[in-house]
Amino acid sequence: MSHLKTSPPRIWGGVLLTASLLLGGVNALADEKLASTNNETPLHAPVNPEAQSKIPANFHFIEPGTLTVATSATNSPPLALLASDNKTRIGSDPDIAQLLADSLGLKLKLVPASWEDWPLGIVAGRYDVAMFNIAVTEERKKKFDFATYRADNHAFSVKKESAITSIHTAEEVAGKRIIVASGTNQERILLGWDQQNREKGLPPVQPIYLADDASATLYLLSGRADALFGPHSVAAWKAASRGQTKLVGTGPFRAWVAVTTKKGNGLAPALQAALDGVIAGGQYQQVLQRWGEQEEAISQSQVNPPGIVY
Repeated sequence: MSHLKTSPPRIWGGVLLTASLLLGGVNALADEKLASTNNETPLHAPVNPEAQSKIPANFHFIEPGTLTVATSATNSPPLALLASDNKTRIGSDPDIAQLLADSLGLKLKLVPASWEDWPLGIVAGRYDVAMFNIAVTEERKKKFDFATYRADNHAFSVKKESAITSIHTAEEVAGKRIIVASGTNQERILLGWDQQNREKGLPPVQPIYLADDASATLYLLSGRADALFGPHSVAAWKAASRGQTKLVGTGPFRAWVAVTTKKGNGLAPALQAALDGVIAGGQYQQVLQRWGEQEEAISQSQVNPPGIVY
């Protein structure tokens, strides 16, 4: 695995990110006692004529009049989860998807899918867009176009009683059993750090690959893993709402999270205009507020910004 070569700038959406900003949200979340059951009523936005006008004349949605969005089939609050009826998908990604559909004057169709499926599904034309907390990378930009909607960090979580208090550097993962999802930027960071450690003669890391949040939580709380490395928003939500884990560190950079569509189909500028509209209208901020993601807010969307390079 190659080492991390470059990272995006640490200024996002006009806001300088600091260490306190990255981790400070956990206390705020805990104070608010966020509960997903309070967030089951969809938020809506008005039709945005400017965004509509940017849809290419020759663009064909998979279902006419409908925005078909691939989103996570797993329960990973606050990003995506099942509502209390055990069938409706809710979460910050479905909420943003609803705002996009409203802005473009379309109905919304959410299609639960696995992380491994969304790239092929986009290329094969099964989805108009994908929203999986997908980070922009230079490699992904070869096949996909992006319109950004959050700035995400990666976080290390441990069970609340753990003696581990800090994981911020490669040396601090040496010899540890760390849960990570396959094919993610977190995996690349972890394996890159592990390679650095091996070259220094440090003990190797033991990655534990688990596909669902329930298994990952069970492994961590039962002591079969030392830490979990995943999206910051998910880790912060767990720490605040369940009280069984704590955050002990973040990854080396933040990444642009973006609505993802097929390369060259022309839809990204319309998505960007729709996102800028709901940012200006305040609906975007309402979504992030109710899911505890305020610290990941951006001030405007970008199409295909500089991405992560490995």
